[in-house]
Amino acid sequence: MGTFKAVVIEKGEGGQSVALRSFDEADLMDGDVTVRVTHSTLNYKDGLALTGKAPVVRRFPMIPGIDFSGVVEASSHPGWAPGDAVILTGWGLGETHLGAYAEKARVKGDWLVALPASLTPEQAMAVGTAGFTAMLALLALERHGLRPEAGPALVTGAAGGVGSVATALLAAAGWHVVAATGRAAEEAEYLRGLGAAEIIGREELSTPGKPLGRERWAAAVDAVGSTTLANALAMTRYGGAVAACGLAGGMDLPGSVAPFILRGVALLGIDSVMAPQALRREAWARLARDLDLDRLAAMTTTIPLSGVIERGPAILAGRTRGRVVVTVD
Repeated sequence: MGTFKAVVIEKGEGGQSVALRSFDEADLMDGDVTVRVTHSTLNYKDGLALTGKAPVVRRFPMIPGIDFSGVVEASSHPGWAPGDAVILTGWGLGETHLGAYAEKARVKGDWLVALPASLTPEQAMAVGTAGFTAMLALLALERHGLRPEAGPALVTGAAGGVGSVATALLAAAGWHVVAATGRAAEEAEYLRGLGAAEIIGREELSTPGKPLGRERWAAAVDAVGSTTLANALAMTRYGGAVAACGLAGGMDLPGSVAPFILRGVALLGIDSVMAPQALRREAWARLARDLDLDRLAAMTTTIPLSGVIERGPAILAGRTRGRVVVTVD
């Protein structure tokens, strides 16, 4: 037992405080696998946790960070042995269980997934929770029976983490991608590089619209919610579907039942936190096979562990692009 570096959130009478400090390994929570964390990411939920803008953290003190890649140091779990390269996303990491912004983590072995052989630990976290969620959305659309020949696919929040990976995955699968972003002018070249065929401004979707609009796309991946999601549904073609996986614009849904009962549109809910292991393995196998690693590199920036605290407000304000990998080790 010893100490290691960790970002720690504490809460006192004066509110929440966050600092990079030494953490005692004896204070890690119960688990049957101890992992040396090498990489993590900065997700929207991490920004909420770091800033305290929403009640993401459910216990204090808390090490934030909802995903990591690393190497098993010790294990009493039958599925894992020292030296195994692993990934963890979700399962309450960084919310109810001490998380990824630390040099070590102790977790349940049932939460882990093997690092695909074709990905490095850094690439796996360039994918991270956001990319994993984007793949779950694509799988849900495919299970609904939708294919590129059905028509265009919309991606909202396209310059963000989920949106960037969703754009790249849909384009690689042959979809005509319509990318919606609040930074259309400055991000056009970036989004076209990821495979977007059209780029539209966020304002086309972020103001209240009609219960039914012009049919513009057959499928959509929405990471925004609220009015944007309502408009995406209202403009979805007959028999199409929208995979909803985020709430950057709000948790409400100020729409109507018209798209559902007049056009047979489906709203597919995407949860990455508690996704079952079989689905996780399928998603990571598809990511390793289908995601263009050059496009992944183009959407990725890297920061040290010491940089995550100041980056929290930036991701909430929409001032980050693509994926942010945190080098821990």
